[in-house]
Formats: sequence, C-alpha cells, structure tokens
Amino acid sequence: MVAGALVERWELSRAKDRFLGRIAEGRVRAGAPGAQGSQAPVRVAVLCPQTYMNDAGRSVGPARGSYKLAPERVLVVHDEIDLPFGEVRARTGGGLAGHNGLKSIKRELGSGEFARVRVGIGRPDSSDPEIVSAYVLGRFREGREQVQELVERACEEVERIVMGDAPAG
Repeated sequence: MVAGALVERWELSRAKDRFLGRIAEGRVRAGAPGAQGSQAPVRVAVLCPQTYMNDAGRSVGPARGSYKLAPERVLVVHDEIDLPFGEVRARTGGGLAGHNGLKSIKRELGSGEFARVRVGIGRPDSSDPEIVSAYVLGRFREGREQVQELVERACEEVERIVMGDAPAG
C-alpha cells in the first residue's frame, strides 16, 4: 500500500515487470506532490517484489545490482508486528527480528546495512504460528481512515529519507 501511494504521489512511470517484481521509476523534486527536503531532483525506483515475502531478496538483489547501488542506498518498507498499529519507525541496519523477508534481502545484498521503514501493524493475541500468519496476511481490522493515516505516515518517513534525511540508527 505504501509503495502504491508513493508511485502515485511521485507521479512515477507506469510499473514494469522486472526483477521478479513490479518497478516504477522517475525523479522526485522537492516541491513535487508529497516531496519535501532537498532541492535537487532525486532518482527513485519503487520495487514491489512479486516473489513470496520470504524470497523478497531474489527480487531486491538483482534490482540493486542493475542500478549499481550500495546496500546503504536501498530502503525497504515492511510491516512490523512488534510495533503497535499506527507506529512508523526508520532505521539503518540492526537486527532482523525473525523477519524472513528481511533475512532474504540481507542475504542477497550481502549486507544488513540497508535503510528500513517499519510500519507497525500490531500483534495478534495469540503466538500460534498459524494465527500470526493469518493476521499478517489478512486484511486490516482497523478502519479505512486509520489505515490511510498509517500509509500517509509511512510515505512521509520514506520521503524524509529519500530527500536526504538519514534514518535513525
């Protein structure tokens, strides 16, 4: 949802099928819809892997290689059950908290030193793996307005980082 909102806000090109995913590219300027910060245009690509989440690195790794980016220039937006719904946090590096998608990306990038925007979705009341899986893969239980506010906050955090403000470490 965050990736789709960013593509729309930044008026990026129509997404193409590449790197086992859907990728949209373009340049974002300060003052562009939703953009803030630096005056110089920033080249961006928004990739939505079409692999299973646990294999996201199979999409991210080749894309990073094609664009010749250092791992530090990759920003991953992901859901985080260890954050309450509505909370958004950014960081570079650090632990992977058992997130198999992040493990896959670290393995393919050869480093865990990539930026992350963690989007809090909360945790179900049960620790049963099947219930947790259904919770993570299911629809939001919160109202549409609350979900839109969460997506907006996540987009703002991504824009802050992309426009030059480094995430907290």
